[in-house]
Parts: sequence; structure tokens; C-alpha cells
Amino acid sequence: MINNIPPRIQHYIELTRLDRPIGTLLLLWPTLSALWIAAEGWPGWHLLLVFTLGTLLTRSAGCVVNDLSDRQFDGMVKRTQERALVTGKVDPLEAIFVAGGIAFLALLLVLTTNLYTVVLSFFAVLIAVAYPFMKRYTYLPQAILGIAFSWGILMAFTAVNDEIANVAWLLLTANLLWVVAYDTQYAMVDRDDDLKLGIKSTAILFADLDRQMLAILQASFIFTMLLIPQSVDLSIWYYLGLCIAAGLLVYQQYLTWDRSREGCFDAFLNNHWVGAAVFFGIFLHYLFQ
Repeated sequence: MINNIPPRIQHYIELTRLDRPIGTLLLLWPTLSALWIAAEGWPGWHLLLVFTLGTLLTRSAGCVVNDLSDRQFDGMVKRTQERALVTGKVDPLEAIFVAGGIAFLALLLVLTTNLYTVVLSFFAVLIAVAYPFMKRYTYLPQAILGIAFSWGILMAFTAVNDEIANVAWLLLTANLLWVVAYDTQYAMVDRDDDLKLGIKSTAILFADLDRQMLAILQASFIFTMLLIPQSVDLSIWYYLGLCIAAGLLVYQQYLTWDRSREGCFDAFLNNHWVGAAVFFGIFLHYLFQ
């Protein structure tokens, strides 16, 4: 327990993963990259706060929905057996109210933008709610997560310009490839448990070709990001950020080489720096142009 925080609040923090910000960061960096490109630099405090807080809130609500859908499985998976819904620290009805309250706050934020962005936000909710159930029916739930984690890119463009530019679709495609890669690394951590429970994932689908498929996905992500300057004028700062990102992806291949739980999880966590490198390359381009 964190000192001076009441146990009930601590349980809600665990439920919403506020104590584990990696998911928020993985969602935030590509959204901010899109926001900077859409605004051609500084987007203003209003949109920065809307998308930063919105990312935090939607990720937190998504975690609650995920735990509600998986609570019958999480107790049998080594990594998730201490989650709040599994241990009874939070009951399902409480969790539903928590998710609903967080989603309402996110709605209030998006209502300060424009109609196009508000409409897109409802599709984002549908995708986020559908994702946790996909692992029961398809070996590609990571692709659904990729769409969910890329939707903020489209919303960033509509919030700034009230339209979706062609470059937004390139950014979405690149991000989708990246998400499938890092969520496959995440799924590799649980692969043994998932096989026993009948839960599907790309880690199971790729089987012994997992490392090769990770390399293909990561290379495709970098290649797609290299196409961005054909639509948007970007300087050496962008390419420097992309080179750092590519180097980190190579390092992740080393981390996952023996497919150990620890190595795969460390590789997953390392993607935070990949997203940060790309964003700061874009940020520095507009700062010094």
C-alpha cells in the first residue's frame, strides 16, 4: 500500500492501473505525435489537456472493462492473479460504476472539442469495449487493440482541423503495426497460461515464428513512418528520433531472444521509449523550424 492513501482508494488505483502508467504512455505518445503534426506545432493548452487527460481516463476505463471481462481467467494467470477483481478488493458492481464515472469524465472533455471528434469518440468506446472479448474468438485481438490505441490519432486531426488528413491514415497504419508488435511481446509473457485456458493471441498464432513476425511488424512500422515526410515536411530531428526508435526495436529483439517471461515483459516496457523518441523528434522539428 502507498502511505497515507486509504485502502479503498488504493484498490481503485490498482483497478485502473494508475500505479502502472505504461499503457497510458503507449497510448499518449502517438496521440501527441498526431496532435503536433495536425497543428503543425504547438496545439494550444486546451487540446493538449483534452488529449493528455483523455488518454489517461480512457486507458483507465479500458483497464476496468478488461478486468471485468477477464475476471474468470485472471486468477489462473500468474501475472494477473493479484488483480483487484480477482482478490475481491473491488466487486464487479463497484468496477462498473468506476468505469462509468471515468468514461463520463472523458466525455465531458471531448465535448469541449467539435462534433466530428465527439462522433469519433463514440466509435472509440465501442472498439475499446469489444477488445477484451476478442481473445475468445480470434487469434488477432492485438489488431483490435491496435485500432483502439490508434483511434486518438484520427481524433487529434479532427479536433485541430475538423477533418482527417491523408497523413493521419499513415500514422494510424504505422501505429497499428507497432501496437500489434508490442502487444505480442506482452502476450508472450502469458502464452503458457493462455494455452491452458484456451485464450487466443498473436503470440499463440505466431508460435515458433514469433521473433520473426515481431521483426517484420517492427520493420514495417519504421518503413511506414518513413513515408510520413512525403506528406508532411519534417527535418533531420524527425529522422533522428526515428533512428533512436529503430535502435530500441533492435534491442527488443535481443530482450525476447530466449522468450523468457522477464525478457518479453522488459521488451514490452521498452516501447515507451520508442514512442517518446518518435514524438520528441516531431516536437523538436516544429520547435526549431
